[in-house]
Amino acid sequence: MKLYRSQKGPFVEKDGTYYRVPATSWDALITHDNLQAYLLSIIDQGKTSNDFASPQILAPIGNQEVWAAGVTYYRSRSARMEESKSAGGSDFYDRVYAAERPELFFKGTASRVAGPGGQVRIRSDASWSVPEPELTLVINPRGQIIGYTVGNDMSSRDIEGENPLYLPQAKVYDRSCALGPCVLIGDDALPSSTSIQLEILRNGHSEFSGLTTLAELKRTPATLVEYLFRDNTFPFGTFLLTGTGIVPPDSFTLAVGDRIRITIDPIGTLENEVIQGSKRQIDPV
Repeated sequence: MKLYRSQKGPFVEKDGTYYRVPATSWDALITHDNLQAYLLSIIDQGKTSNDFASPQILAPIGNQEVWAAGVTYYRSRSARMEESKSAGGSDFYDRVYAAERPELFFKGTASRVAGPGGQVRIRSDASWSVPEPELTLVINPRGQIIGYTVGNDMSSRDIEGENPLYLPQAKVYDRSCALGPCVLIGDDALPSSTSIQLEILRNGHSEFSGLTTLAELKRTPATLVEYLFRDNTFPFGTFLLTGTGIVPPDSFTLAVGDRIRITIDPIGTLENEVIQGSKRQIDPV
């Protein structure tokens, strides 16, 4: 079953039928002691709803933080090594890929996240930008994976490649992340055969497409969560992007007006339009 956050409140969908979730906050749902059982009880009541409308879907995030894991696919390792070789940091990423401890970094807050159909940004001071399609874990405050959604970890490859220490600037800025369209709720882990598909449309034509599967993910979701929750608490739960196995060729960079489509079955498709970021003028003190 799928849980949606919309302008009219949360809805749960099962087998194509939608049910309104009684008035409650999104945070209360994510932190629920047994969310799956609660949603099934709503479905069992059989009170279907005709109010659900796709254009009103919002990013499935309240007060949760968004974190991300890096270099969890071999393709990502290779791309990071290539982009940073002139800075002398290429072997860092090889070490991360082979190490026991994963790379984990803070990605954003809800204010920086775009929802389905929303706009993601490329930095105004970047010249080489790409989307990173990622399976995203939805985790409750107790460190339990309660569901999955689709994530887009927008990245400025030239900034990170100039110096690996610039990663926060390459990764964290307004509308640098997108989540949606829903949260797939369930106890069962997604099979390794689960595919992640990326398509980038430019002027209505496919400019780039790629596909990978969870079989290429080097670290298990459980391992990533265990490290994230070491000496960390998340009172509202958190999202964790698990890394990307699809990286466009070095000659590619996103352009304003591009449309990014990321599909993970059985979650759905997350689509966003690319816009240009803008430098803010800071008043002198």
